[in-house]
Amino acid sequence: MAEFSPALAACPLFDGIDGAGAGPVLTCLGARTVRVDKGAPLFLQGDPAGRMGIVLDGALQSVQDDYYGNRSVLSVLRPGDTFGEAYACAGLETLPVSVVALKESSVLLLDGRRVIRACPRACGVHKRIIANLMRELANKNLALSEKIRLMSRRTTREKLLAYLSAEARRQGGAEFTIPLGRQALADYLGVERSAMSAELSRLRRDGLLETKASWFRLRRTR
Repeated sequence: MAEFSPALAACPLFDGIDGAGAGPVLTCLGARTVRVDKGAPLFLQGDPAGRMGIVLDGALQSVQDDYYGNRSVLSVLRPGDTFGEAYACAGLETLPVSVVALKESSVLLLDGRRVIRACPRACGVHKRIIANLMRELANKNLALSEKIRLMSRRTTREKLLAYLSAEARRQGGAEFTIPLGRQALADYLGVERSAMSAELSRLRRDGLLETKASWFRLRRTR
């Protein structure tokens, strides 16, 4: 796991835990690393629940498809992000979502049921992981509230600007890249791709942004 230590260090689950402490507890939690090709699923809706993951490199997205094949993007997962922990904690038998790689990615899988139950030794590192998990679940609740706020915007233009502004704040500057392609971004915002592309063209024409593929630069107008 040494080559992935930056991703684990960035993971909220391991906040306050150094590399020496992480090694033994990963074995205790049944950790194993898997590689996922771009566009391939790591999990599919209906798969057994119980495992949780940490993105080591690449990017994935959590999606949900309805009966008619319409896809909703629930979240985008970057290195250091966790996923699946809510389903493990809830004790669900099967997953209500799929997790798909946006690019070639590495993921550390853990036995979620082992994570939420302190081992017989009741080691301090495991206790810290459980406390970190509770905080991460609370933060994800807040992120879900933010997604609901974004989706409540009425127009495609308002949704785009709200999403891009949030990314600029998160990445600390007006120039940034996003991990989503155009179709994935449209799915995430819940809009038609053609309408979104037309709105991006209008935003460029109005001098509010520059963009090429996944690169964006927001501009202020006087």
